Amino acid sequence: MTCSHCKAKVEEALRGLSGVYGVFVDLDGGSAEVDFDGERIDTEALVAAVKASGYEAQVVD
Repeated sequence: MTCSHCKAKVEEALRGLSGVYGVFVDLDGGSAEVDFDGERIDTEALVAAVKASGYEAQVVD
């Protein structure tokens, strides 16, 4: 991600998923923190949504 448009695209992709309650994207750090219901959605779906919006993603604990 290199600009506020990129950040907005990632936020929109994640917020559009059922079971996601909150998203914070750190543009400078190139990361996102996602508050979600693990009973309704898994991290694979979160990663897939980011990738579908045109960006790379991986889960970091």
